[in-house]
Amino acid sequence: MLTLDHSLADELMNGICKDPHKILGMHSDEDSLAVRVYNPHSQSITIRDIQTQETFPMTLMDERGLFEYLFEGNKQPFTYELDHVTKDGIAYTVMDPYAFWPTISDYDLYLFNQGNHHRIYEKLGCHLCVHNGVAGASFAVWAPSAQRVSVVGSFNQWDGRIHPMRRMGSSGVWELFIPGLCKGDLYKYEILTPSGDLYFKADPYAFYAEKPPKTASVVYDTDNYTWSDEAWMEQRQKNSPYDKPINIYEVHLGSWRQEPDDDPESETGFKPYSYRRLADALVSYVKDMGYTHIELLPVMEHPFDGSWGYQVTGYYAATSRYGTPEDFKYFVDTCHQNGIGVILDWVPAHFPKDGHGLARFDGTALYEHEDIRKGEHLEWGTHVFNYGRNEVKNFLISNAVYWFEQFHVDGLRVDAVASMLYLDYCRKPGEWVPNPYGGRENLEAIEFLKHLNYVVYKYFPNVMMIAEESTAWPRVTKPVHEGGLGFSHKWNMGWMNDFLKYMSMDSIYRKYHQNLITFSFMYAWSENFVLALSHDEVVHGKCSLLNKMPGDYWQKFAGLRSAYGYFFGHPGKKLLFMGGEFGQFIEWKYKESLDWHLLNYPMHEKLNRCVSDLNHLYKTEKALYEVDTHYEGFEWIDCNDTEHSIVSFIRKGYNWRDMLIFVCNFTPTAFENYRIGAPLDTTYTEIFNTDHEKYGGSNVLNTNPITAEHQPYHNKPYSINLRIPPLATIILRPDASKW
Repeated sequence: MLTLDHSLADELMNGICKDPHKILGMHSDEDSLAVRVYNPHSQSITIRDIQTQETFPMTLMDERGLFEYLFEGNKQPFTYELDHVTKDGIAYTVMDPYAFWPTISDYDLYLFNQGNHHRIYEKLGCHLCVHNGVAGASFAVWAPSAQRVSVVGSFNQWDGRIHPMRRMGSSGVWELFIPGLCKGDLYKYEILTPSGDLYFKADPYAFYAEKPPKTASVVYDTDNYTWSDEAWMEQRQKNSPYDKPINIYEVHLGSWRQEPDDDPESETGFKPYSYRRLADALVSYVKDMGYTHIELLPVMEHPFDGSWGYQVTGYYAATSRYGTPEDFKYFVDTCHQNGIGVILDWVPAHFPKDGHGLARFDGTALYEHEDIRKGEHLEWGTHVFNYGRNEVKNFLISNAVYWFEQFHVDGLRVDAVASMLYLDYCRKPGEWVPNPYGGRENLEAIEFLKHLNYVVYKYFPNVMMIAEESTAWPRVTKPVHEGGLGFSHKWNMGWMNDFLKYMSMDSIYRKYHQNLITFSFMYAWSENFVLALSHDEVVHGKCSLLNKMPGDYWQKFAGLRSAYGYFFGHPGKKLLFMGGEFGQFIEWKYKESLDWHLLNYPMHEKLNRCVSDLNHLYKTEKALYEVDTHYEGFEWIDCNDTEHSIVSFIRKGYNWRDMLIFVCNFTPTAFENYRIGAPLDTTYTEIFNTDHEKYGGSNVLNTNPITAEHQPYHNKPYSINLRIPPLATIILRPDASKW
């Protein structure tokens, strides 16, 4: 005879039961069959046999809400529903959540605990599914130190007593299937911590979340979109990015463009474009401008707008600020159909302390380190991931796979890699813990990054994994099997700092600092670099790119045009933050739209045309992108004319005929009959000049082809005489048809 275990029942009703299925649901032995239900809101509960429609009124066994019905004899188990009547007289019918076997296997849990379940998002989190023929949602969450975990939500009055979860052995994972839940239901996990506190946590694996400032997770599905980018994905599978033009437009979706907001509580009266409107407006603009890729500041869910997305609470959820997950898929799909790749900023270095997020998730330092010397970025006010914990590594690596798999993205730019590599990053003596060998290298983070890149490239060859790494750490972009970190590319922060420092100087002082624009060629091929003029360089008092330029109004524009010409000539893939292409005068403000009205002013419109023409030239001239990662794609003509602040160099493709010559003048003085060395005995045609009047320049041009003279110069067998415009970059193409 099945009898009620009162001790276990007390654990259940006191909220400390780790296996509610052991007492709730249907249980049988040789002599009897029992059904038990716990719901403190119910006045009465009746069992209904789904097949026969026979009903069995349950007995209230405990005033706290425990009901039971005991079948005498050899009654066989059957499928049933529960007819509830609440204490308020409301009647409703549900299937019993405690009548179902687990939805996650022991093998899945084993792989997760080992850190090797590369698609664990298919198992953990919330999943709409049909389980034993019944539609509902499965829930699974990792919280190994919790005394109890319950699913709470809009479907159970946010009451943790209704749906306590079952702990799956020693895995630390809690599981429950709840019948009848639908897409759009809100939920969280109520977690009873070891100290007895109640935490209400969003789902770390949620696919969607409420629009901030609300913080609940949303029951959602991932199979919600039919893709139309087969041609793009097939080409990506075949083509390496190393010898292809990569010209990235970096975008913060919330402030690229905005439209009037009729919400009376709106701070500014404007709201960001939605994913679908961006799919029309942004993609069209990027295509017309000649960019090859869009890089998005983090679109993963985050509570604080002022973090720009870099303090993530929902790693698997595209932010609801701009629409639904399928809306974001539509955006990516539209990009691909228009020949535009999509790169996402991704933040595995740290996470915020918001109460609904990952911080002290089960009441302990679960995703972070307990010791703040390892577990906190004091300068940023955030937690550091514990890369030595298998389940944490699995969470992050599976997340990278998720964005490639589910959203077809073409690359991840990994934020703040330097902070991961060094244990003493932004820490004073005594604020950090050395590794076991006494060094400052974070060995666990290093292994994590190597494993991350190994896994990504195992499944997705020819995507981009870009490191934002600001130090001289060696072999960042070398393969893991060669001792590298395994990234495909690295932001060239050294070049960026030197270049912007140089361009910000008054031109009279530049001759004393020419090394700032030539030193980068000493290491330009040590890594696979991206030249990044990013959002970080136009905030916090650093001025916009245009306002960094010295001089009067005309000189500012001329200086920026010359800088862009040099930028496109320098080896490395390209990245420019939004607004830089038309000369945003003020710094970027994340709450406001870019100043698109500036395009009504001639100098801004002409700068925009100059950048667009440079973009299109870059995509069509193999000399500018084919040999970015080897010194054979570059050759100095002259880097020593410090007196005039002029540099000249050659860019070459695989075929020597694909050759261009750059001459950059960083002073406001024009020069006639300026001689430079020339590699070929042929004519040279100016194909681009940032001083052209259509770009706002003074129109000092080389309008006719220039014939090489048999006068060796700059260690070249020939030379040519040029007109050099002020604050300008000119590009020449040798006529190689006779060779």
